[in-house]
Amino acid sequence: MTVHSASEVHDLVIIGAGPCGLAAAISAGREGLDAVVLDQGPVCSAITAYPIDATFFSTAEKLSLGGLPFVLADPKPTRRDALAYYRAVVTHFGLRVRQYERVTRIEGRAGAFVVHSETLAGARQTRGKAVIVATGYWGSPNYLGVPGEDLPHVTHVYREGHEAFQRRAIVVGGGNSAAEASLDLWRCGAQVTHVHFGPTWDMRIKPWVLPDISNRMKEGSIAVCWNSRVVEIRPDAVVLETLGSREVLPADHVYLMTGFAPNVSLLRDAGVTIDPETGVPAHDPDTLETEVAGLYIVGVVVAGFDANKVFIENGRYHGDKIVAHILGRGAPGEAAVSEDPDA
Repeated sequence: MTVHSASEVHDLVIIGAGPCGLAAAISAGREGLDAVVLDQGPVCSAITAYPIDATFFSTAEKLSLGGLPFVLADPKPTRRDALAYYRAVVTHFGLRVRQYERVTRIEGRAGAFVVHSETLAGARQTRGKAVIVATGYWGSPNYLGVPGEDLPHVTHVYREGHEAFQRRAIVVGGGNSAAEASLDLWRCGAQVTHVHFGPTWDMRIKPWVLPDISNRMKEGSIAVCWNSRVVEIRPDAVVLETLGSREVLPADHVYLMTGFAPNVSLLRDAGVTIDPETGVPAHDPDTLETEVAGLYIVGVVVAGFDANKVFIENGRYHGDKIVAHILGRGAPGEAAVSEDPDA
């Protein structure tokens, strides 16, 4: 494999080109720091994986970065609106973003880090005085750990319901993603059964989604199995356990909308302690520096398993804290956040 080594040393290497990573790059650039952003996919790759017709909970203003206006005719941005805006952010601020470059490990120490990555052209090394990990949680789903979860008709990511037209679909989960998937599948002509281990919906369900999904269930358009757990997935069926009894439901498509866990493997391998109970990397909340000097975290990674604490709305300010710390200044205050602003 060809190895490409860069002789230049960046002030800051940011791993992850999502909104929080881009915001950190903007903060660095405004203070004259040389920052480069690496991502294993395209800019805002997590948003590209959202359902095609997804609409954000937040207003456009709360998703904006660096003071660049996010102008919309409608009050809530769609997936397409957000992707167009974040492309404009990269162009407007002249951010250095290297897409489709997967980081494999972080070595070194403050002032002399080496970030190893892989591209289609081969391996690459990027040197930096400091490193920010902004990898988010998309792409690392919460697996059920049951037989058949890796079958080809099973997915943890929902895109659209057209593929299940006139076919039997099982949706698993109790949050917004699960509810919206069931509704979209039903509207696309699928025969939908919704499964959740709890007795009802999660508390943070979107207020306009709850009455819609509840009414569809009451009228029998969408079947529901509360207090039920998936214990096995077969090529043509799902085995459920409900209050001690088992039943087999025919299924052509299985959508496991069980959420995602933070991606902390790079941090752990770099020597950062990850709390086994909370999933939170050891760090200083005032500066977001981990126990490895010069290695920082931003975005949802800061919150560990509780992804409902950090969103674009408040994570976009994390870079300001880090840049202030690098420059030896007092850290700005934490931004307030409203309930569940993201899609």
